[in-house]
Amino acid sequence: MKKGINIWSFPAGMSIEESIELAKDAGFDGIELSLNETGPLSLESTTEEVRAIRQFADNTGIELSSLASGLYWDYPPTSENEQVSAKAFDVARKQLEHAAALGVDSVLIVPGAVGVDFIPNAPVVPYDRAYDNALAFFTKLAKEAEAVKVAIGIENVWNKFLLSPLEMRGFIDAVGSEYVGSYFDVGNVVYSGYPEHWISILNKRIKKVHFKDYRRQAGGLHGFVDLLAGDVDYPVVIQALEAIGYNDYVTAEMIPPYTHHTKQIVYNTSAAMDAILGRTDR
Repeated sequence: MKKGINIWSFPAGMSIEESIELAKDAGFDGIELSLNETGPLSLESTTEEVRAIRQFADNTGIELSSLASGLYWDYPPTSENEQVSAKAFDVARKQLEHAAALGVDSVLIVPGAVGVDFIPNAPVVPYDRAYDNALAFFTKLAKEAEAVKVAIGIENVWNKFLLSPLEMRGFIDAVGSEYVGSYFDVGNVVYSGYPEHWISILNKRIKKVHFKDYRRQAGGLHGFVDLLAGDVDYPVVIQALEAIGYNDYVTAEMIPPYTHHTKQIVYNTSAAMDAILGRTDR
C-alpha cells in the first residue's frame, strides 16, 4: 500500500506548494489535495492552473493521490433545496474535471447529511428523503465520472446517514456504477463500530482509504488523536485490507492540528504510518 497524507493535515496558511514539499520531505509517497470555493485550487481555477500544480508535484517527486473537498458540508447532495443540490452537482462536476487535469484517479465526496451536530443550524433532512436525494445525485454524477475516467469515493462521515457498512454497500450497489464506490475513513467509524467489519463488507467497492485514530472514551470530536494513540486496531485493519486485495493509497487525515511546532504532525504521522505498514522495525 502507498502512504499518503491529506492537505488538511498541514499548518493553516501553508500553500499547496509548501505542503507538497513538506510531504515529500516527510517521506510520503503522495498527497491528497482539496478543492476549495476560491483560491489556487478552486471552483475558479483554470485547467492550466490546475495542471501547473500537477507539474510542481511531478518536479518535486511526489504523487497526487486523489482530490478531496470540504464544500459538501455547505452544499450537501441530500439537500431538499434545489438550488443547494444543484450547486453540489456543479461542485462535483468541477471536482471531477480538476481531478482529471491533476491526473488523479479518484475524488472524495461527502454524500450529504441527515443532520450534523458540529455545524450550527444545519438543516435536518428526513432520512428517506436524504437517501432518495443522494441516490439520484450519485446516479446522475456517475455518468460524469465515467466520461472523465475518475472514480467517486463516497466518504463515511459523522452525518447521521449511511450509518452501517451494510447500508453503504447497498447504496453503492443501487447506484450501480464501477465509477462509484467507497472512500473508507477508518477513524470515522470507531465511535459506533469496527473498521475491519466495514472493510470486509465493502470489499472491492473501496476506492481509497483515510487513516485516522479515535479514542472512544474521550467522545465527540475530542476523541480524534494521533495515529496509534487511539482505539483503532491497526494490525487488524491492515490484515482486513490485505484480505480484500487493497493495494492503493492509505491517506492520513490528521485532526486536530498541533498547537505548537505545527509541522511536526506531518513527520509524526509519517513515522506512525511506517510502523502501521511495516516499513520500519522501530
